[in-house]
Amino acid sequence: MSAAEPDELPARKPRRELVEAQIYEQATRLFAERGFAGTSLQDIADAMGMTRPALYYYVKNKDQLLARLVTEITEGPAAATEEIADSDADATAKLRDLVLLVAGQQARHAARFQLVIRSESELPDDLAVAHEAAKRRVLDGFSRVVDQGVRSGEFRPRPVRTTALAVIGMCNWVAWWFRPGGAQSPDEVAEQMADMAVSLVAQAPDRLPESPRPDDPAAALRLLRQDLDYLESVLTTETSKD
Repeated sequence: MSAAEPDELPARKPRRELVEAQIYEQATRLFAERGFAGTSLQDIADAMGMTRPALYYYVKNKDQLLARLVTEITEGPAAATEEIADSDADATAKLRDLVLLVAGQQARHAARFQLVIRSESELPDDLAVAHEAAKRRVLDGFSRVVDQGVRSGEFRPRPVRTTALAVIGMCNWVAWWFRPGGAQSPDEVAEQMADMAVSLVAQAPDRLPESPRPDDPAAALRLLRQDLDYLESVLTTETSKD
């Protein structure tokens, strides 16, 4: 090996990464247009302007490209969701961060998310298992945050799983209606979705327990007494009218 070769090696890596990124972009576009089953490696090679043997230098098969797509769209957010859910922040801050994460991604990578959803039935068995596991991890993270909020009194008492699914669905739907280059950026849309998600579940200010400790029975009883006092006043008023 010549003395110049070690200096050349680092330069090769950025070029390889650039070509691999271009292959990934072309493959994603073709998968979206023709479907995974309807796209061949030759199609991808033609789109790249290279021969099929040259393409094999960068990718082994279509499954490798699809695996990268699934990892980016589902497994990456699943890990980030768990990190947010496990943090020390309060439930409201966590929910905002979760919605910013998911809604933001769907706005920035709408076509890729749609492609993964449309390709679910075509995923190889190992990818299908990983994809479903990632979706469960996202649901679990949202559910834990909603449950934390209900227990702390930050959120109204609602079925945890249903609430989590509703918020996730709201975030995912962004991929179908957001239009890049429009009046709003992905970050702006994500911020608005986060505000709406918090408003959807937030407890009314006058219903927040005074105790800073979650699951304080005394705080819950005080709120219950407020309701009973209000009900009694309504009944008294109605009785007096009679």
